[in-house]
Amino acid sequence: MADQDEDLVDVDPNDPGDGSLPVHRWRQAGSGLATRRQLRAMGLRPGGQEPVARIECRRGKRFAWLYRIDRALPKIPMTLAKEAALDKAMEARQRCPGPCGRRYFHCLPLRTLGSCLECYDGTQAAPGSYMHHSVGHLAAAA
Repeated sequence: MADQDEDLVDVDPNDPGDGSLPVHRWRQAGSGLATRRQLRAMGLRPGGQEPVARIECRRGKRFAWLYRIDRALPKIPMTLAKEAALDKAMEARQRCPGPCGRRYFHCLPLRTLGSCLECYDGTQAAPGSYMHHSVGHLAAAA
């Protein structure tokens, strides 16, 4: 009987066994861990720390990295220059390069269609789906 006890090994049920990070099931992560989205809601960011675990849902098809809350840093506030740069990047994805030249509130399928639906095949755009006065204000403020 003593020989059998020596063969027993303590096994972590969350360890995937490949030497990677521990995996938790949906809503079963420790209280000191949070995803990036949860950290953002708390006004925090990972701050350069590596993830300490993963949380999985949908039988492992979807996952998120988990970070320690006690090592997280405060979010860096948005500056006017950063907001302008983000707005410029979003404009490239939202403005139709076709004849209408409208800027929409959503990203356009530029890779597949090359323009908005109205310029592509004549499908009318809803008046509330694009900006009527896009001069002088940022999309984030709209």
